[in-house]
Amino acid sequence: MTSTSTEPTSARPMVELNAEIRALVADGGVVSPEGRREYERLLVEWVAAVRGGATEAV
Repeated sequence: MTSTSTEPTSARPMVELNAEIRALVADGGVVSPEGRREYERLLVEWVAAVRGGATEAV
């Protein structure tokens, strides 16, 4: 069964999440539908890290 939850799956450092987000939009900001889903998932994870009080610079 595939999960459709938007909850983050791990507590990764914000700098790592930021790098992945930047890599997805590096090609002129155009992403595939699959890339868009990944982008949205990464944003949810990034926001959770921000709200969790992470103190790393991005």
